[in-house]
Amino acid sequence: MALSRRSMLLGAAATGVAAVALPGTAAAADASRGRLRIPREKISIQLYTLRSILEKDLEGTLSALADIGYRRVELAGTYGRSAAEFKSILDKNHIKAPSTHINIGDDLNQIIANAKILGNQKLVHPYSNYGTAAEWKAFVSRLEDAGKVARKAGFTLGYHNHDHEFRPVEGQRPWDLITRGTTRRNVHLQIDLFWAVHGGEDPVRLVYENCGRVLHYHVKDRTADGQMVDPGKGVIDFGKIFRRTWHERIQEFIVEHDNPADPLVTAKIGFDYLANLRF
Repeated sequence: MALSRRSMLLGAAATGVAAVALPGTAAAADASRGRLRIPREKISIQLYTLRSILEKDLEGTLSALADIGYRRVELAGTYGRSAAEFKSILDKNHIKAPSTHINIGDDLNQIIANAKILGNQKLVHPYSNYGTAAEWKAFVSRLEDAGKVARKAGFTLGYHNHDHEFRPVEGQRPWDLITRGTTRRNVHLQIDLFWAVHGGEDPVRLVYENCGRVLHYHVKDRTADGQMVDPGKGVIDFGKIFRRTWHERIQEFIVEHDNPADPLVTAKIGFDYLANLRF
């Protein structure tokens, strides 16, 4: 049975508004910091966050996101619809999808053909994990080659981190192999702030070490003991990260939660947090 968009929104509003800026959270700490703010048109959400309800009611969920205020989303598949069908639903809700997660091991020609229909501009490989340095190096070579193909077709290809890229494999960090073994021209970076912090890294340092290559942030929060929570509900100092890297002109701030209790609540909390943040 299709979900009721109105009931989903009412539930999100009732839960989300009360939770956006509780005293003692990062949201409260950031609220009065400065005059910089994220333009609403740069706030996006990774649809993987909403996969459980997109599978049940694609049209209603995208309409609910539009009502929250989203005008951008990052794709992770089209939920059984053709690229043209999915694009039609996005257009109906005045939503664009400038970025999409793909797998470079799939048919790149088909990926590019679909991306042109969907209006994507950036393709992002979201996950790889290998047990040897040789396997990582081989992957990095494939990533650079795929980036060349994407660039020639008018797209940019990126890599999205988790935490394991910061742990040495046979004495070499996969993150270093990726950033040194690919070129800025062919491969950009999408930094997942939760996983970077979870891996013991300072996201600001990662940006400074890769100036000009970081185009997106995935914005999801973390408790002190490592639990994933909605933006503004944990201890990650997003205001500090955004302020210190503002000159990099990050193109999208993408709300995400891998396993939210209520996806639309997460979507609303994330949008409101980023839209109201001052730093």
